Amino acid sequence: MAATKIRLVQGDTAPDLILSLTDERTGLPIDVSGAGTAVRVLFREVGGEQVKATMSAFPIAGYQNPETQEIEFTPPYTEPGRGGRVVMQWSQTALDTAGEFEAEVETRFPDGRIQTAFGILKFQVRDQF
Repeated sequence: MAATKIRLVQGDTAPDLILSLTDERTGLPIDVSGAGTAVRVLFREVGGEQVKATMSAFPIAGYQNPETQEIEFTPPYTEPGRGGRVVMQWSQTALDTAGEFEAEVETRFPDGRIQTAFGILKFQVRDQF
């Protein structure tokens, strides 16, 4: 997950957030292509305990090579989610306040297992003019 802050502007609902989910133990992408697999992003203010927004992320094609950062679209990564890539659209209320925020990414598999990414995403949302 990103170590630097993602910088956004209050009131915006773009750009979409594209994430690449990788198993830290194996270095392989987490396959989120299976029916019934759900990925969501939980967003809250830094230091807060209450989640401000929970947004679904949807599988997209490709695999991001961690060494080159290039996106590969060779099989099996032509199938959305096989390469661990997902896209999340911002809710109307997620970025309605300026400040420092953080998010975690949670994957729920059809068999009931839950895998939460250890890395926390950091965000800075500035006031709009």
